[in-house]
Amino acid sequence: MDDESINRSYKGVKHCEKRIKTLKGISRYIPNQHGAWAMLILPFLFGLAASPKQFIHIPLFVCWFFIYLFSFPVLQWIKTGNSKRYRKPVVIYGAILLPLLASLVWVKPALIWYGVLLLFFFMANMYYAKIKNERALLNDITAILLFCSFIYPVVHIEEGGDWILTTELFLLLVCYFIGTALYVKTIIRERKNPRYYYASIIYHLIIVLFAAWIKVFLIIPFLILFIRAIWLPKFELKAKHVGMAEIGFSLMLYVSVLFLYF
Repeated sequence: MDDESINRSYKGVKHCEKRIKTLKGISRYIPNQHGAWAMLILPFLFGLAASPKQFIHIPLFVCWFFIYLFSFPVLQWIKTGNSKRYRKPVVIYGAILLPLLASLVWVKPALIWYGVLLLFFFMANMYYAKIKNERALLNDITAILLFCSFIYPVVHIEEGGDWILTTELFLLLVCYFIGTALYVKTIIRERKNPRYYYASIIYHLIIVLFAAWIKVFLIIPFLILFIRAIWLPKFELKAKHVGMAEIGFSLMLYVSVLFLYF
C-alpha cells in the first residue's frame, strides 16, 4: 500500500470517528424510545378531535413536547450519573421550557394541578432510572398513564369538554399502549419468554372484548392488534421495524376513533 492510499485510509478513519462523535453528541438530546413518540402525539390528536380547536392548543403541545425532551436527559443523568454528558441538554431544554410553563400557568392557572400529577408519575420514572430498571413493565405502565393523561388538559383547557367521552378515549389509549408494551417485549427483550407471549395474547383478547363493549365496531382495530400480538412475535423483527409498524397501528387506531366517534 503506497503513502497516498495510507493517507486516504487515515482520513477516512478520522472522518468516521468525527461522525460517530457528532452522532453521540446529538443522541444526548434526542430520546431513543421509538414508541414514546406515538404516546406523545396520539393523546394530543385524540384530545383535539374531542374538543373545539383553540389557539392555546399550539403552545400547550409545544410545552408538552419540551417537557418530554427535558425529561429524557434528566432520566439519563439519574440513570448514568454522567452529569458532564447530560447537564447541557438539561439546561437548554429547561431554559426553553420554563417560560413556556410560566406563560401557560399564567393564562390557565388550573394547569398547575395537572403539573403536580405529572410530577407524581415522573417520580416513579426517576426511581426506575435510579435503579437502572427503566424497562420494567410497571415503569412502562406508569409512563403510559402519564402520556395518555395529556388528553384531559387538551380537551378541558377551555370550558365545555365532555368528561365521559374524554375518559373513554383515555381508556382506549391506555389499553392500546399497554398492549403495545407487552407485545414489544415479546419481540425484543422477552422474545424467549413464553409467559410474556401468552400474557400478551390474553391481554389483547381482553381489550378486544372491552373495546367491543364501549363501541361494537371498535372490535375491528383491536382485533387487528390481537392478531398482531399472536403473529408478529413469530418473526425476528428488529426494533426499527417494530417502531415503523407501530406508526401504522397508531394511525389505524386514530382513524378508527375519528370515524366511530366524530
